[in-house]
Amino acid sequence: MDEDLFATADEGAELTALRAALAGRADAAGLLDVAYRTVDSPVGPLLLAATGRGVVRVAFAREDHDAVLAQLAARLSPRVLRAPDRLEAAARQVGEYFEGGRRDFAVPLDLSLVSGFRRDVLGVLRGLGYGTTASYARVAGLAGNPRAVRAVGTACARNPLPLLVPCHRVVRSDGGTGEYLGGTDAKRLLLAMEAGSTSAGERGMVGP
Repeated sequence: MDEDLFATADEGAELTALRAALAGRADAAGLLDVAYRTVDSPVGPLLLAATGRGVVRVAFAREDHDAVLAQLAARLSPRVLRAPDRLEAAARQVGEYFEGGRRDFAVPLDLSLVSGFRRDVLGVLRGLGYGTTASYARVAGLAGNPRAVRAVGTACARNPLPLLVPCHRVVRSDGGTGEYLGGTDAKRLLLAMEAGSTSAGERGMVGP
């Protein structure tokens, strides 16, 4: 029985190594358009996906990772493969963020899944500092359309790069947390984590 267990473990390791080798060859040959991997986090397993231009998608488990991969295959390219190496830097920085050692992400992003006003909103979100928050109305104003509060909410709800583009820092004007792609519990956890890692002088709300 023990020998069977060891054999199964060895076979699993060999299969993992084979997949990694195939992914590396595909990437080197220019045959890998979208690479992906998963990482564990305090808000559950996260799917990270990247094109050759940068990270294109971060997805929570509640979004159904298989469904997200199918969407990427349909919208970007059917050449989607598990290839952790391309996402090593992103995975490491996500880990550092949750450990409290990182406040800003320094990985290239691919915004090809976003266009129009939604891209303007994401540009504003990228400027929201660690431990700060802004209302949906304030973000609308900064994005150039003060009346587009609902559109800002939609842009946050459809943000393909949560965490890396911090839509969790957008809250309601009345102080309520608001909705979040990863769930309201995840949003509260992220806000509490950032608030606990910053001094009172650093925290605050950007605008009304």
